[in-house]
Amino acid sequence: MSQKAKHTYAAAGVDIETADSIKMLLKQYTKGTLRPEVLAGPGLFGGLFELRGYKHPVLVSSVDGVGTKLKIAESLDKYSTVGVDIVNHCVNDILTCGADPLFFLDYIAMGKLIPEKVATIVKGMSAACQEVGCALIGGETAEMPGIYATDDYDLVGFIIGAVEKENIISGKLIATDDVIIGIPSSGLHTNGYSLARRIFGDTRASLNKYLPGLGKTIGELLLEPHTNYYGKLKPVLPVVKGMAHITGGGLIGNIPRILPEGLAAQLDVKSWSVPPIFHLIQNNGHIDTKEMYRVFNMGIGMVVFCSRDEVKEILNKLPEAMVIGNMIKQTTKERVIMR
Repeated sequence: MSQKAKHTYAAAGVDIETADSIKMLLKQYTKGTLRPEVLAGPGLFGGLFELRGYKHPVLVSSVDGVGTKLKIAESLDKYSTVGVDIVNHCVNDILTCGADPLFFLDYIAMGKLIPEKVATIVKGMSAACQEVGCALIGGETAEMPGIYATDDYDLVGFIIGAVEKENIISGKLIATDDVIIGIPSSGLHTNGYSLARRIFGDTRASLNKYLPGLGKTIGELLLEPHTNYYGKLKPVLPVVKGMAHITGGGLIGNIPRILPEGLAAQLDVKSWSVPPIFHLIQNNGHIDTKEMYRVFNMGIGMVVFCSRDEVKEILNKLPEAMVIGNMIKQTTKERVIMR
């Protein structure tokens, strides 16, 4: 009589030993990010963080993913930048409220766990966290066959920051005639990749096409890491009235999120140089200009609002920044007017 085969988790596609070895590997990379406030980091069922140094702290949180930029990294088998992307994206989000990053958690899911792949991603996250003094306090690594194909994966980040209640930046003080300052992006950051992939393709051959005028391949341009604005903007936060992180929805979709009712942002689109990658996307895809500004950051990764009296101070401390517009009364349904 034949004996039935025994079912195991490994036979179902989940290798517990590999997952355990990855957890040990990750502790090595997170150790350098841990601050004295971390009472328990990776390993326990929950991370413990003691909030210090604030009189009336307000916690600020954000969660986001890298999106289909992951497909570019997968096609090129280069994962060193996507970990940087997710940390910087989340740090910038809470920065718009004036918050300092305290700790970060990640979620990495794969169809098949590959230790080297996970380690490279986490190493990037660790480096980005160290740059801003943020603790990589924990995370989840999941092997999920049946949900993800073997080579598929997803990366999500969760951040907690804090700001003194009296220092919260909400945008409510933005007024008519205030100045709009733009800070350059490094490229697409983490948004618009579904459209970019449709235009350029996402095979290794298409992404390795060299662009002589730019000195890089398409893949290299698309994998440029998301800029972190925390260190640059921290010194000028006391004179900032509002900030908009230009992510999904582009300039048109993100600027209104910070504006008081009855006001509109008037942008001079000729006041900054749009990076070549966006011209390539628009020309190759025959995309309408307004659609470009609705999808992409168009070279402006962070928008800052301030009074005219504070412009000089901000530009002196941020030499790469530039005045890109001003605030006006809203007279139409449009909250962002491009001229």
